[in-house]
Amino acid sequence: MVEIKSDAALAAMREAGRVVANALAAVQAEAAVGVSLLDLDEVARGVLRAAGAASPFLGYRPSFAPVPFPAVICASVNDAVVHGIPDGYRLGDGDLVSIDCGAVLDGWAGDAAVSFTVGTARPEDTALIDTARRALEAGIAAAVAGNRTGDIGHAIGTVARGARYGLLDGYGGHGIGRRMHEDPHVPNEGRPGRGYPLRPGLVLAIEPMLIVGGRDDYATDPDGWTLRTTDGARAAHVEHTVAITEDGPRILTLP
Repeated sequence: MVEIKSDAALAAMREAGRVVANALAAVQAEAAVGVSLLDLDEVARGVLRAAGAASPFLGYRPSFAPVPFPAVICASVNDAVVHGIPDGYRLGDGDLVSIDCGAVLDGWAGDAAVSFTVGTARPEDTALIDTARRALEAGIAAAVAGNRTGDIGHAIGTVARGARYGLLDGYGGHGIGRRMHEDPHVPNEGRPGRGYPLRPGLVLAIEPMLIVGGRDDYATDPDGWTLRTTDGARAAHVEHTVAITEDGPRILTLP
């Protein structure tokens, strides 16, 4: 079931989104050579705690997962695309890191992700992250009343494929509101004019996941969560929670 949010609900989701943005900013500021992924998870926990927010990630167990997710962030490094479980791995110079974080505040959820490099950035990583951001921006620009989810996917896919990147097979964005994952599914490739219709009050998490080399396939780590490229190629993941409004798309996960 797709819920259309009231103005009051959008205002509440904006506050949840602000918490997510602050957590991601704090994690990125802390990320440095020698810092562990568990350290970064603790930083995010501190931001959520200070805001009185809960984590929709912690304890989350969808049907595919062998165990509940044990952290408040997903921390995916280098060839890990999404859903990386924070552990004792210490960041090295040149690592490409994708951090996904959510928050629930006063019963409403926010969800966003950033990708960045630690220390000395490889030019190819910088290009990958820049393209992922451009794909996200294109998807957000297409999130207008009267369009459909296929228009968002077409916008994202055009940027990604045009730069010869892969897109994680079968994965995309989703509706969001009282729960982190709601209908409808938001594809990262699509046909214009197809899919679920966009109307004011619909809120979507839009999240391109780009892979160097153009392949879309992936393998799942033994932890049952981490999705990794099959050839060791690097990946980037960026995301915002976006409301469809009569005045155009409104990003809810900004600081």
